[in-house]
Amino acid sequence: MGKIRVGIIGVGNCASSLIQGVEYYKNAKNTDFIPGVMHISLGGYHIRDIEFVSAFDIDKNKVGKDLSEAIFTPPNNTTKFSKVPHKKVKVERGMTHDGLGKYLSRIIQKAPGSTADVIGILKDTKTDVVINYLPVGSEEATKWYIEQVLKAGCAFINCIPVFIASERYWQKRFEERNLPIIGDDIKSQVGATILHRTLVNLFLDRGMPIDRTYQLNTGGNTDFLNMLERERLYSKKISKTGAVTSQIKARGLEIDEDDVHVGPSDYVPWQKDNKLCFLRIESRHFGNVPMSLECRLSVEDSPNSGGVVIDAIRCCKLALDNGISGALHAPSSYFMKTPPRQYTDSEAKDLTEKFIKKYGQKASKTPAKPKKDKSKK
Repeated sequence: MGKIRVGIIGVGNCASSLIQGVEYYKNAKNTDFIPGVMHISLGGYHIRDIEFVSAFDIDKNKVGKDLSEAIFTPPNNTTKFSKVPHKKVKVERGMTHDGLGKYLSRIIQKAPGSTADVIGILKDTKTDVVINYLPVGSEEATKWYIEQVLKAGCAFINCIPVFIASERYWQKRFEERNLPIIGDDIKSQVGATILHRTLVNLFLDRGMPIDRTYQLNTGGNTDFLNMLERERLYSKKISKTGAVTSQIKARGLEIDEDDVHVGPSDYVPWQKDNKLCFLRIESRHFGNVPMSLECRLSVEDSPNSGGVVIDAIRCCKLALDNGISGALHAPSSYFMKTPPRQYTDSEAKDLTEKFIKKYGQKASKTPAKPKKDKSKK
């Protein structure tokens, strides 16, 4: 079925894990059960069919380097689990806007020179799908890049908590260009959000109300350093909180906003890319007797989302193959914290599998007539 040509905005830890993972699993057999990957082959596309053809960053230590070298350049500090051969893909000078916050600017210096011709590069490299890995709080930078992506004619995966796929304005913009988008804010394989949602649904399924709950996270990567700047956290907190409270509201129940706290807690440099999550849920069982649950999760943050993005890339390509435009509701609901519409995770999985089955079987070399994703129905 050919290759999926991918571009990356922000060559940080998440990009490093994703690129390493594609190399690490390139020889996996379709019958294998491998860690961290939900589909070895998805709709006819194997993991090895993903190839990286364009990349953008502003860090002077990364711009100009081959992508295979830039992903291991500090301040990147995620686990190195795979050797990555020379990609012949130069990291180009991207646009800054609000992409460089107060704390990141202490360890990252902008590369000299002007912003590269992003539209021209995406077209010249025939990029199919662009992934947004900008730092949290990069509202204006994300919107600037989206304009370039729309003009270049690429699909888009929004892995950060800037509300794009979940907003009708941007949905229409992608529909008008006959292009698909998946977003917003990537949901890791087994991370704090999916664990929190699962536990909340377990309580509710067993007739237990959620009286109070919190989720506190610490880490030592640049994401946590950037989030020390609390004014950049507005959309992040909305995204993470909504991902949890949506499961309560879906049952026709309510929880006071003062009884929910979900969000980053602090930056601990020596943790590097390891993330610690502390969860607490307070409830009542039979006879209105109080009870509570506490748990601790430790994960390497960036690899935890790599397998999800691998599937998102291939779902975007299936949409391109079949002429589907606008927000992809089913994949977004399964892969993202803030999709256009929230479902339970089991519902979202079923919808995504139906999407893959429907459009994977019909994928062709020539694009079909553009249409909207109707999987939400």
